[in-house]
Amino acid sequence: MHRKLMFFFYNLHVFVYLNSIHKDIIRADINRWSEVLHWNGTDKENLKKLLYYKQEFRNLFYYRLKSKYVRILSLIAKPMSTLFIWTENIGPGLFIQHGFATVIAAKSIGSNAWINQQVTIGYKDDSSAPVIGNNVSICAGAIVLGNIFVGNNSTIGANAVITKDVPEESVVIGSKAFIIKKCGENVYIPL
Repeated sequence: MHRKLMFFFYNLHVFVYLNSIHKDIIRADINRWSEVLHWNGTDKENLKKLLYYKQEFRNLFYYRLKSKYVRILSLIAKPMSTLFIWTENIGPGLFIQHGFATVIAAKSIGSNAWINQQVTIGYKDDSSAPVIGNNVSICAGAIVLGNIFVGNNSTIGANAVITKDVPEESVVIGSKAFIIKKCGENVYIPL
């Protein structure tokens, strides 16, 4: 669709945003994304640009709206089909960089989190999902599972597998694999 026509349609998104009861938290998201992307402009201008250029932002925007208009708006600007957000509570300023193949199913996420592509946050078994603190970065391919807490100001490194609590202000890397069965016998052999 022609760019000018799309920006016209995005005015509908701006209208819904300006009349949303969740306007303050959406504004915080717009400001965070604009800061990370080094964009200047008003909230309305940046919202239109984010909706036009950043499919990941659309998913977050529709998640925040929790409105009957989401279905109509998503026909105009489609969300990313491989980014799933199933989290009860997400603080302001969530930035999703390259949300391809990403599942966000935490119990809660604090403010100013950063999530990269191919991240899985969710359930390990029937227990509760993780609680993610404030200012947490979760890098590409990381997996955060189970009833755990990731402390404030922590970074989960690329491809790390996290199934235990992470203290505040920590950097966590790696995924240690080992063989648990060999030739039909239970064993423990680090790789």
